[in-house]
Amino acid sequence: MSEVTSYDKFKYPPPFTYPAVSVVIPLYNAEKYIGECLNSILNQTFQNFEVIVVDDCSTDSSCAIVESYAEKFGGRLILAHMEKNSGGCALPRNKGLNFSRGEYIFFMDADDLFTPTALEEMYTLAKNYDADVVHCEKHYEANADGSNIHLVMSVFSEIKQPTFHSENLVERVNFILQRDIWGTPWCKLVRRNLLTENEILFQKVRPCEDHLWTLDIFFFARKYLRVPNANYIYRQSDISITRGQKTPEQDMTLWIESAILGLKGLDKSLCRINFFKNNLQARFAILNYFLTKMFNISLNSRLKLHPVAVYDATRQKFGEALGEWDVLVSALVALVDIQEKELMKRTMYIKQLEAELNKKT
Repeated sequence: MSEVTSYDKFKYPPPFTYPAVSVVIPLYNAEKYIGECLNSILNQTFQNFEVIVVDDCSTDSSCAIVESYAEKFGGRLILAHMEKNSGGCALPRNKGLNFSRGEYIFFMDADDLFTPTALEEMYTLAKNYDADVVHCEKHYEANADGSNIHLVMSVFSEIKQPTFHSENLVERVNFILQRDIWGTPWCKLVRRNLLTENEILFQKVRPCEDHLWTLDIFFFARKYLRVPNANYIYRQSDISITRGQKTPEQDMTLWIESAILGLKGLDKSLCRINFFKNNLQARFAILNYFLTKMFNISLNSRLKLHPVAVYDATRQKFGEALGEWDVLVSALVALVDIQEKELMKRTMYIKQLEAELNKKT
C-alpha cells in the first residue's frame, strides 16, 4: 500500500503536471468525519485535483484514517503536520497553501462534504469567466450525521446567473457597507496566484480569520465572480471552535479579541492597496464596518454582564498584549458597552411608545 506523502519528504515525482485544483483541509480530531469528507472528494466528477491535509497535532485516529486513503488517491493526497497545535485553522491553511500547486485553491473543513459535481462546477466557471474568485452564494447545511440536508442562501444573495462584482473599489466598499459579505472560505474557489502574489494569508485572529481573509481577496481580486451555485455541505458538527460552550466573559473576549487584533491586521492589508492607502474615508469605512461587526456579535454576551465586568474581563484577557494601553482599551470597550445598552433602552422605549400610539389610533 502506498504511503501518504509526508510534509518533510514532500516532492513531486517527475514528470508532473500541476493539478487544476488544490483542496486544502486543516485537520484536528475529526476522526468521525474525515473519512466521509475524503470520500466526497474521491467521488467528484472532476478528478484533476490534489488534496493537502494539514494535521494540527490531532490526538485521535484522524491521521491514521487519512493515511488509509493513500492508495485510493493514487499519489494525489498529501498529509502535512504542524509542529505544535496552533489552536485554529489559520496556520494549517497557510501551510497547506505553501505546499499547494493547483491553479486554484479551495479551503475545505474536515467535517464537511462536497456534492458530486462541486469541483467541476466551480472550476468550469473559473475557466469560462477567467475568474480570480468564484464565490458560491448558496450552500447546504446538515446535521452532524449528514441528515436533514437543506439549502441555505446568502443573506445578500440576489443573483440568478454568474455575475462579476464591479472592479471599482468604491462600489465594492459600498457593497460591503450595505449588504455585508459571507466570510467563510469554503464558499470560494480562489486563483492560487492571487493569494501568493499578494501574500494573502489567514491571520491568526480567532475566530474572525475567515472574515479578514475574505475581505483581503474581495479587495485584491480583479475578477470576483458571484454565482448562484450550491455545492458544499456544511455539517453542524461538534468540532467547531465557535460553537463550544463558553461563559459570557469568554464569548465576549473572544470576539473583542477579534476586533482589537483583527483591526490592526486589516488596516495593514488595506494599506497595501493604493486605493485605500490614498483614500482615508474608504479605509475608515471598512475598518469601522469590521469593528462594528465584531462588537455586534459579542453583544448577546455583553448584555449578560455589567459594564464593570466587561472592563475587568477585557483587561484581564488583553492586559499583557496591550501593555501600557490595557487600561485605556479596556475602558473604551466598557464605554462602548454602556453606550450600546443605553441606545438599546431608548430604541425599545421608542418602539413601546409607537406601539401604544398605534393602539390608540
